[in-house]
Amino acid sequence: MEQDQEQAALNRYLNRMPIREHHLMDLLTKTPFEVDTPERVALRKKLISREDSITKEKVIVGNDIMPFNYLAKGTKAGKSVCRIVTREESGRVFGYGSGFLVTPTLLLTNNHVLQNFETASLSSAQFDYEADVQFQEFRLAPEVFFMTNTELDFTLVAVQEQSTLGKNLKDYGYLPLVKQTGKILLGEYVSVIQHPKAELKAVVLRENKLIDVLENFLHYTADTNPGSSGSPVFNDSWMVVGLHHASVPDPNQSGKYIANEGVRISRILEFIERESGGLRIDQKRLLDHIATPVISDHPIENDFGEEEDIPFNLERFEGFTGYDPAFLGDGQKVVPHPKLRSDLANDVAKQSNGEYILPYTHFSVVMSKSRRLAYYTVVNIDGKQLRDEKRVKWRMDPRIDQRYQCGNELYKDNKLDRGHLVRRRDPIWGNQSNEANADTFHYTNCSPQHENFNQSENLWLGLEDYLLNHVENNKQEASVFTGPIFRENDIVYRGVKIPEEFWKVAVVVKDGGELSATAYLVSQKQFMNDLEANVPGAFKTFQVKVSLIEGLTGLDFGSLRNYDPMERIESTIGHLIETERDIRL
Repeated sequence: MEQDQEQAALNRYLNRMPIREHHLMDLLTKTPFEVDTPERVALRKKLISREDSITKEKVIVGNDIMPFNYLAKGTKAGKSVCRIVTREESGRVFGYGSGFLVTPTLLLTNNHVLQNFETASLSSAQFDYEADVQFQEFRLAPEVFFMTNTELDFTLVAVQEQSTLGKNLKDYGYLPLVKQTGKILLGEYVSVIQHPKAELKAVVLRENKLIDVLENFLHYTADTNPGSSGSPVFNDSWMVVGLHHASVPDPNQSGKYIANEGVRISRILEFIERESGGLRIDQKRLLDHIATPVISDHPIENDFGEEEDIPFNLERFEGFTGYDPAFLGDGQKVVPHPKLRSDLANDVAKQSNGEYILPYTHFSVVMSKSRRLAYYTVVNIDGKQLRDEKRVKWRMDPRIDQRYQCGNELYKDNKLDRGHLVRRRDPIWGNQSNEANADTFHYTNCSPQHENFNQSENLWLGLEDYLLNHVENNKQEASVFTGPIFRENDIVYRGVKIPEEFWKVAVVVKDGGELSATAYLVSQKQFMNDLEANVPGAFKTFQVKVSLIEGLTGLDFGSLRNYDPMERIESTIGHLIETERDIRL
């Protein structure tokens, strides 16, 4: 099988030789191959992080000096690379290869390493197979996920969560794959982390130049050996550009090689996307982390130190219903979404299917296109099933255009926090607590809040604690709406109008079976003078009428105001909350 791959690679190499030698790699050749056109060069530049001055120098200027931490980053990337051991049914080892994790549970290698389901079911992945390290062996789990293709020579297979010694697979991270083309140009260098000859993990550095880009393959002059099949091929930013699968044999000298060949990652991802329609729902979810969408001029970096996580695939959201209006009970206890004033309705960010409500796990969000922030969020809280989950990284929502979302560019290097609108703990209940936790870390669910406002032990946080503790201690359910107040005179910072005030409407069922709706308002105005500085100051939280929130936001909560105890008070301002005892439910 490996010899067949080598012969096919040699044929491709020889077929391209006249083009390479005569420098005819341009669009006039009318070949189906991608070449370094101006458009491809522009894409490459866009994929370089603004902070990556070294790669800019190398790609744009031609400077070959490497940063001191280049190898340190490579060490982190290499944690996800393993040695694959293939066995017969008797348990006897009959082959080796390399592979690497591309999601928390899925491993990528060559088809000629793991040709079929049966081979994978008898095989294992050995991580930490390095000098002076106890390696960890994980059995493969093709019954959970298995996809393979001979033409692109790849196999994608699930790995069991724990090793034979009890270590967790998640400790090895993963190398997310970028679908966008243009990750490397001719003349740039590649690095290959591998297990050559099935030996200890090794890396090929420098003198390994990319010499050709074919329709489905890359040719480069790196040094590899048998056992290197299935290794990741990196660019200088440690972004995976190819899956190494074959050497190109020298037709004139037996045992010698003139190049190496890798399968282009973009082509593998295209194949996976085409085939994913026939997968089970649970298998589709395993692909959530495998690829980023087309990204712009500050890409998401690998999973070992990024500001942002990889956006979920669209398939993950299939069947999501989000906030349940009947969560508190049928009939009179139904709490529908608020109606939007006509000008707001014309400004909502819509999905491709025309829907403007973004459903997540136990909550929903409605986004403003012009403000790039949520008009409102609403969440169901079940006090009987609350759980704890660890924080994850922030991500964009792929269902709406990224230009309608504020990403890390708004929050970086200043005093602004990504303030959760649906509080992280609120939807984390029941069997989908892990999914709900991850969903709260979408940029659609946050609004810029000064760190003094967001982090301090203030009455806004105290109010959120009080509401959550109330439903948890009393084993109740609640539905909570939250959002910013948009004003025309809000200050503009980094192209975004920063809201000065935030509101909340909480709906619970009282002991007598009647609804109670209470509304709250708080301002961060005193912190807005200097978003780069640490501005001291105290702020106050007010309990106000639901009807006041309606007037300030343009949202219509319908009959909900009838269940607000504040509506029976003549004051139009509301009252100051100084302790929890001041809250009127």
